[in-house]
Amino acid sequence: MVEIDATPIGLNARSTPSTYTGAFDAVRAHFAAASGRSAGHFSFNTKDGQCPTCKGLGSIDLDVQYLPDINVQCPTCQGARFNDDTLSVRVDDRTIAEVLDLTVREALELYAEVPAIARPLRPIVDVGLGYLRLGEPTPSLSGGESQRLRIAARLRSSQRDVLYVLDEPSTGLHPVDIRTLVGVFDRLLDDGATIVVIDHDLDVLACADHVIDMGPTGGPDGGRIVARGTPAEVAADPHSVTGPYLARSGSTGPAALA
Repeated sequence: MVEIDATPIGLNARSTPSTYTGAFDAVRAHFAAASGRSAGHFSFNTKDGQCPTCKGLGSIDLDVQYLPDINVQCPTCQGARFNDDTLSVRVDDRTIAEVLDLTVREALELYAEVPAIARPLRPIVDVGLGYLRLGEPTPSLSGGESQRLRIAARLRSSQRDVLYVLDEPSTGLHPVDIRTLVGVFDRLLDDGATIVVIDHDLDVLACADHVIDMGPTGGPDGGRIVARGTPAEVAADPHSVTGPYLARSGSTGPAALA
């Protein structure tokens, strides 16, 4: 069972979409093979590669007396995270810092012919997160983005006999992103996974195979199954609180997001 929630990924700026999915390991290996240096030389987590001032974070905390610390861009590397020696190396006409500044979609286009890099990047684009930068701190992502990044990390594995439990995956998502999310669900289902989604979004509910409507209200007056069945059956159930809204939405099936 895989639980996909909206908690932040990583605790600091060292966690990025590229490190979380393993793409950065492949990028560093690519730089190492092209330059004759070690992969550790291109990591902001090692002394060989990181800026000596910010220790690879790209920013520093200023101690302001009687006030909370202020986080500012590192004056030495200007936010690049790496030391001058590492930044002197250019591969494919880019430094490692410039690669981290690319969006996932841009990096996938650049490294389309490098399977080790393209393989972990493609699922990120598939879940609609191609706009994220490779070096973007994952704690800054929204709950919905964090959930989709977790799903992207799983897309490279077999889905046979895997049960996914997702808590409110539509939170904070634009309708276009919800359409992408449902498309990812379909892909997981086609590959053999089972998905349980806790959600209130009508577009998500309308595309479900089976809906369990809990209620009739929240708190002490909730917790009971008031309706269950296909979206169309729940929409027609007079006991359902959700049903009238599903019926009003005008679609109760896979065509809801077509």
